[in-house]
This record gives sequence, structure tokens and C-alpha cells, in this order.
Amino acid sequence: MDKTAALASEILQGIGGEKNIQRLENCMTRVRVEVHSDDHLDVPRLKQLSGVSGYVKQGQQHQLIVGPGKAAQVVDAMRALMGGEASVSIDDAERTKAQAKAKYKAPMSDALRQLANVFIPLIPAFIASGLITGIINILKRPDIVGDFATQYPNLLGILGIFGSAVFAIMNILVGVNTAKVFGGSLAMGGVMAGILSSPQLAQITLFGEALQPGRGGVIAVLLVVILMCWIEKRLRAVLPGSIELILNPLLTTLITGTVAIVALQPLGGWISEAIAHGASLAIDRGGLLVGAVLSGTFLPLVLTGLHQGLVPIHVELVQSHGYNALLPILSMAGVGQVGAAIAVLMKTRNARLKKVIKGALPVGLLGIGEPLIFGVTLPLGKPFLAACLGGAVGGALISYWKVATVITFGLSGLPLALTIVTGKVMLYLLGYLVAVIAGFLFTWLLGFNDPEE
Repeated sequence: MDKTAALASEILQGIGGEKNIQRLENCMTRVRVEVHSDDHLDVPRLKQLSGVSGYVKQGQQHQLIVGPGKAAQVVDAMRALMGGEASVSIDDAERTKAQAKAKYKAPMSDALRQLANVFIPLIPAFIASGLITGIINILKRPDIVGDFATQYPNLLGILGIFGSAVFAIMNILVGVNTAKVFGGSLAMGGVMAGILSSPQLAQITLFGEALQPGRGGVIAVLLVVILMCWIEKRLRAVLPGSIELILNPLLTTLITGTVAIVALQPLGGWISEAIAHGASLAIDRGGLLVGAVLSGTFLPLVLTGLHQGLVPIHVELVQSHGYNALLPILSMAGVGQVGAAIAVLMKTRNARLKKVIKGALPVGLLGIGEPLIFGVTLPLGKPFLAACLGGAVGGALISYWKVATVITFGLSGLPLALTIVTGKVMLYLLGYLVAVIAGFLFTWLLGFNDPEE
């Protein structure tokens, strides 16, 4: 049995076996499990597993942090041990009962998690787009590659198509995902986004003003598709089954489309403009202080799940300006973690803690900080505070230097340097280094209680 299968087997035993599983899934770094009874869950045993670097409970969901890529492998292995089932779930009545028994409920966090679920499936596309754009920026620089751009213009043109494709269909993708998350028809979600983006809107005048295709960006799409899902469900409940298939999509499109054009798209436009101008103004004029506050408080937001509410802001900034000045600032929070973890590694005498840090540091350098947060700094207390302070120092500098990236979200750490706008790459790397040093020094000065076990 390989290490992944062995870890999957140990997790199954720690959560009380296959029969105790209500739902099993994964994200980029975590195995997420909902169980029938917490009484059969052995949390101390799960925390001690060599492949598990942290444990978190959000609502009724138990989350085991095993690392990027590995989370999907472990879940696949668990499902194989359970007989190859794609997912495990219970009926609605039992789910309602289980939710009623939940000891902790965070409505705000759950709502933001739903919002993030609209965008999380798009992360691979954003990463590919950002990296390709970064490669194009390098290939256009004669001081690095000579006259490559003049010799191979067609190649650069094709790469440009590859890098910008996700933004060309952004609203459609968001519309489809929003419908999926909020229980509507996927095709109808795409149709609503298509209506908002249609170039023919520019030929229509309403209330004395020409309509603007794509106004409001993803904010307008979210508002409209959420309304569409609500209307579609209500119509499904009242229309006779014999005509529901025909009348539901027709009435849903007419009602939602009308409300969208008259009210929701203008509302989305005002909201998106306020977000874009407000964020840009804060970063441009806030300088050191705003950068320090944003980066220094980002890790606590991650712990509560409230950081998920920032996702539409990232997307809106790129749609409005073509760049994102917020992401490089927030990424410094994870960089402060790296410095704090290095300090802990040098001071601790705990063999298991050293092993956890050595396993989590490489992915931490790449911008995936959850193993370091939940496996190292947060359990120790003071190093988590030191990491926040280190991130605040780096974020202050990044904000002051007005460093921006061409990507929305999905990348962080060192790889983000490939997507930084021309002329700011070295400043980003300098900010990265300063944040590491600051996180290290704060941890060294604050100290921590070295665990015996």
C-alpha cells in the first residue's frame, strides 16, 4: 500500500469508518468530510497522522489539510476503499436533521463560501491566463530575448489569444457556475450572462441613455443569475408538469431579462464601479498604512472564511483596469508565514514539528500557506501573530510601490512574480524578501512555547 492509500485508510479509521461519512469532497489543499455523528470522530488521532498538517472545523464540515494536489489523491483513494463511490451523501431530511444538530453555524461565512464556489472552478483558467501573459511580457522585452517579438509575431499573437480567452468568456462562465451553485439551470445561467454581454444592447436606448454591453461585469451577472434561479424554482413549483418544461424557461428568460436590463445591470454597474474606484483609491492614496492593514489582517480573514468575499473584487479590478493591485498586497500575508516558519524551524527541538515545516515550506514558497497556518504558526500562537506582522510589512511596501499583477486570483508567492506588470517585478521580489525577513525577526523576538510532543 502506497503512502496515499495508507493515509486514506488511516483517515477513514479516524472518522469512524465508511458508515459514518455523510459527505466527502476536497478542495485544493483539504480533505472535507461531513459525518453522521461526531462521537465516532477521533480528532486527536487525525491530527497526529503524518500526512495531515492541520485540522479545521467549519460549521458541520471537518477539514484535514494534506497539501496541494494530494487532497484530491487522498479523496480518490478513500472513495476507492469505500467501493469507488463518486460521493457520499444523505437525503434531504437527514441533512436537515444533521444541520439542526450542528454546534456552530456561520451564515456569513456560508454565504461567502457559496460566492467563492462560483469562482473556484475558474482558478486553473486564471492561473494559465496569468502565466501566459507573463511569458508574453518577457518575450516582448528586447533586453531579455532580443528581437524575438519581431521575428515571431504570429507566435505572440497566438499566445495572446490563449492568455486572454478566459476574459472573453468570463461572464458566461460566471453565469453557468452561479446557476450551478444556486440550483438553477446551467444553460439558463449562461443565457442570462449572454444577454448582459450582448453587443446588440448598444443599439438600444432606455430612459434616454444607450445601454452598455457588459456593464457591471461579474457583479451584474451574479445578481441576475441568482434572481433567475429564484424565479425558475418558484415557477417550477406552481406550473403544471405538462407545460412546465416549455413555459418555465420562457417566462424565466422574459421576467429575469427584463428586470436585468431595467434594474439589476445598472445596479451591478454602480456596485462594480464603486468597488473598482474604491479599491484603487484606497491603494493609490493609502500607501503604506492601507497595504499594512490589508496584508496584516488577511490571515485572520482566511481563518474565518471571510476572505472568500474578496474574490469578485479581484475579478472586477482586472475587468475594469486590466490589472489587479490588491492581489500582490494580500499575497504578502503568506510570505510572512514563510519567514515565521523558518524561524520556528531553527528554534524548535520537536522532531515532528521540524518534519511538518520541511514538508510545508516548499508549497508555502509557492503561495499555498494553509499547511503552514494550520500545521505550524496557528497552533503555536505567537508565530501566527508574527506572520501577520511580517506580512503587514511586506504589504505596506508593495502598496507604496504600487505593484500590480495581470491575474485575478489563484496565484501567490513566488509564481506571482511571473504575472507582475512590467517594471515592477524586482520590487515585488524585494517586497517578498522583506516580508520573509520581517516574519522571521518578529517570530524570533516574540518566541513561542516549543511543544514537547
